[in-house]
Amino acid sequence: MSVTEAADRVRNVVLVHGAFVDGAGWRGVYDHLTTAGYRVTIVQLATRSLADDVATTIRALAAQDGPTVLVGHSYGGVVITEAGRDPKVVALVYVAAFALDSGESVAALFEQAPAGAPAPPILPPQDGLLLLDRAKFQAAFAADVADGTAAFMADSQVPWGLEASRGTVTEPAWRAKPSWYLVATEDGMIPPQAQRAMSGRARSTVVEVAASHAVYVSVPRAVADLIVTAAGDSRSSIVKSGVPQSV
Repeated sequence: MSVTEAADRVRNVVLVHGAFVDGAGWRGVYDHLTTAGYRVTIVQLATRSLADDVATTIRALAAQDGPTVLVGHSYGGVVITEAGRDPKVVALVYVAAFALDSGESVAALFEQAPAGAPAPPILPPQDGLLLLDRAKFQAAFAADVADGTAAFMADSQVPWGLEASRGTVTEPAWRAKPSWYLVATEDGMIPPQAQRAMSGRARSTVVEVAASHAVYVSVPRAVADLIVTAAGDSRSSIVKSGVPQSV
């Protein structure tokens, strides 16, 4: 899409990473979007508590100059489900993410998983923080990522706070805002069937990509394309609702 075409759509995109990683993994998606003329902000979460991560994201939204597409990967989906009620957000994009409902948390979903279901290789907490088993990181999180990159991701993990994993959603933004969902069909962290169930409940527009949980790293073009679609499809609803184009 040309820069001129992008200017006729929602211009702002805010990207929210998930647990165990930081915002640097969005680089490929960022490159595709900025080349197409979008203004992209990458949020850096502490991932210690859901409340703090939501506050950090809302600060990023406050810096936007108009309607914004809010994107979340994995645990970042919980964050955008809360922060997405911000009036600047006109569309939500979930990338192999948790699209939770009121009262739900990531920890509770893991605890309620059916017996025998594959479990993410999360090590026992240390000082209230969680990490993935480095030896199992690539297979679970980044099976289609180059070995060297996957090793670096495993060795540069950001500890995930137990408090963040247990943070519950109040009123999900997807009840009031349109949403799109990318299902990673080879995901070893969030089972694809769970992704389909959450996206169906949210009535998201769904695309499926044969990729790992790290789809935003391994197939950034597919993620960027979905964001562009969300930005374009949101344009007509903005005009109809009278949302200001610049605030």
